[in-house]
Amino acid sequence: MKKLISAALTASLLLSSTAGFAASASFTPPPPEIAGKAYFLYDFYSGRTIAQMNPDQRVSPASLTKLMTAYVVFKNIKAGRLKLDQTVLPSANAWKTGGSRMFVDPRTPVTINDLIHGMIIVSGNDACVALAETVGGSSEVFVQMMNREAANLGMRSTHFNNVDGLPDANHYTSVRDLATVSAALVRDFPEFYPLYSMKSFTYNHITQPNRNLLLYRDPSVDGMKTGYTDDAGYNLVASSHRDGRRVISVVVGTASPEARAVESSKLLNYGLQFFDTPRLYAANKPVSTVKVYKGSSDSVGIGFQHDIYSTVPKGTASQIKVQMTTTQPLIAPVKAGQAVGKLTLTLDGKTSAPPPGGARTAGPDGGCCPRLCEPTPRGGASPAPGARPP
Repeated sequence: MKKLISAALTASLLLSSTAGFAASASFTPPPPEIAGKAYFLYDFYSGRTIAQMNPDQRVSPASLTKLMTAYVVFKNIKAGRLKLDQTVLPSANAWKTGGSRMFVDPRTPVTINDLIHGMIIVSGNDACVALAETVGGSSEVFVQMMNREAANLGMRSTHFNNVDGLPDANHYTSVRDLATVSAALVRDFPEFYPLYSMKSFTYNHITQPNRNLLLYRDPSVDGMKTGYTDDAGYNLVASSHRDGRRVISVVVGTASPEARAVESSKLLNYGLQFFDTPRLYAANKPVSTVKVYKGSSDSVGIGFQHDIYSTVPKGTASQIKVQMTTTQPLIAPVKAGQAVGKLTLTLDGKTSAPPPGGARTAGPDGGCCPRLCEPTPRGGASPAPGARPP
């Protein structure tokens, strides 16, 4: 007797390649010229790279460091080790921190919620140090936590040596890695992501603006973070959510605040104007059945634990051809999340290049191992089956 297992227990057929096709069936111009040291343009839902220049070159992140600082703080809040209404007394070390500040007072308790606002919206270095000391006991321990999370996310060209991004020879990253942590923030902590679109923050009777100029110019831009040091130049991670799509750009090493906004806008508009992100398969819905040997049933339903998207040139989604190959013979028991085949996608005779790592069995949380550009990566998949994040 044939039997489909329930959607919640569907064995996962994980893609060994996700569509990221070269333009052929429609006109797609090359990426725009970008006046910076490096850039990266990432399609959030498909997990595909749209455009890049020097993606793995070592660069100074400046205040883009605070993306990882925030990731570690949010993770501790989610785990219940930190409360938003919790108050802390900033240390003298936090108060004396140089660079951009939210102006904490070592004599005045401040809430974790205010420190998070100060870190994200006005890029307060003092807020970062106060949060790091609260979470890790010291900035040094917190930095170790940052590097551990970077490794977990697959950030292979990154090493943090401080929590705020002040210049340090042993503090570096890449634009690919910055895209990874940016996408992880959107995916893993949607409840905090709206903070990145706030245009100002007032603390200690001082109001400061968000330095991301695109928040004031493009209504589709809802984040994320600016950075600047003499060594790094002007950096910007920007995210645009438009027409059901999200693209994330990373631009580093530009000459001015205006330049980083203009160059980032070029990239975002290129990704949104010339590409589509169709959903190929919905999460937890059987798409086929395969024969099973030595089991209580002679077949099992297979599908995907996450929505599966592709990135294709504008107007070509209907031309994608799909070939599904399943593991044979498939011997019981078959577990939910087990890789049981692969999907090959072609467009106009061109096969999509496979992302690093190929097909993988889903992990205990239902996701793949953490790598940018995996089909269900920690850098670009939906945060929950069947649901789109912000």
